[in-house]
Amino acid sequence: MNAPAMNVPAVSADRHVVAVAVTDAAPTFELAVPYEVFGVDRSDITDPWYDLRLCAAEPGPLRTTAGLSLDTPYSLDDLVEADTVVVAACSRRVQTAPPQPLVDAVRTAHERGRRIVSLCSGAYVLAAAGLLTGRRATTHWMNAVDFGHRFPDVQYDPTALYIEDGTVYTSAGTGAVIDLCLHLVRLDHGSAVANEVARRMVVPPHREGGQTQYAKPPARERKNDTLAPVLEWARERLHEPLTVALLARAAHLSERTFARRFREALGTTPLQWILQERVRLAQELLETTDDPVENIARRTGFGTAANLRHHFGRLTTISPQAYRHVFRHRAAAAQRAVSTPGSP
Repeated sequence: MNAPAMNVPAVSADRHVVAVAVTDAAPTFELAVPYEVFGVDRSDITDPWYDLRLCAAEPGPLRTTAGLSLDTPYSLDDLVEADTVVVAACSRRVQTAPPQPLVDAVRTAHERGRRIVSLCSGAYVLAAAGLLTGRRATTHWMNAVDFGHRFPDVQYDPTALYIEDGTVYTSAGTGAVIDLCLHLVRLDHGSAVANEVARRMVVPPHREGGQTQYAKPPARERKNDTLAPVLEWARERLHEPLTVALLARAAHLSERTFARRFREALGTTPLQWILQERVRLAQELLETTDDPVENIARRTGFGTAANLRHHFGRLTTISPQAYRHVFRHRAAAAQRAVSTPGSP
């Protein structure tokens, strides 16, 4: 069974190039996620969108674990020139002995200031290249003992969904790969764009990187007794006072049962989740409106500008005004690049 052939279009130099290093027997899902996030044309949301390039990291033919043949028209020379370099999840063979040309290419890309990303077990390649020495990093929790033994100089966190340390990003496996890819879109284009991509993919708009990657599965629930309707109900009422009691009542559960199921399913408390949702909504409003901070504070349920500044700064490390300035500056720079042919 063959995957669709990937054409090599003539691409504007203004598009952010995401190069994915592909090795043989790569896990199918973790490889498909960056294609879905960066490779699908979403210029109707924001333009320019990304230019995704699959780069052969070893001689072909290359296949996924499911037997899909991969068309990799780009090489490691293209990888080092990309804006973002992604090392996809890899087989055990690659984990224990990463191809030296791939290791060298990743190291060179990092030296050139590229953004370096590993998905799941791709962290082994980054560690072999020395990029994770002294850095915080993660990978799938099932690799915790092995990864920690092989790379003792890495500040390994087996619980995080994804970790950002400077220009180096690492993620846990499977679903966390989606979280990290959407996080990158959020950094490049803002929360509103990332949330729209998530909506089209029918996945949660945002999970914090520090959320645990192996929360216990929730107990078997009755039909229609899920948290999804309650979460949506709460998102529509972030401007109103929200308490655990109100959410539990909406879920038709006792407060204790609701809080327990919430933590089991989402890895956080209801009140912390509400706080994160309010900050995320504030980010969208700062990006897409000219509303004063006082108005945004009321629309997001923080009440006062001081309260918004406190919680916004605690979760994002910058003030609302600084966030708006940075986002608007980035958007203006991107617009200038589009309107100026041949700009870097």
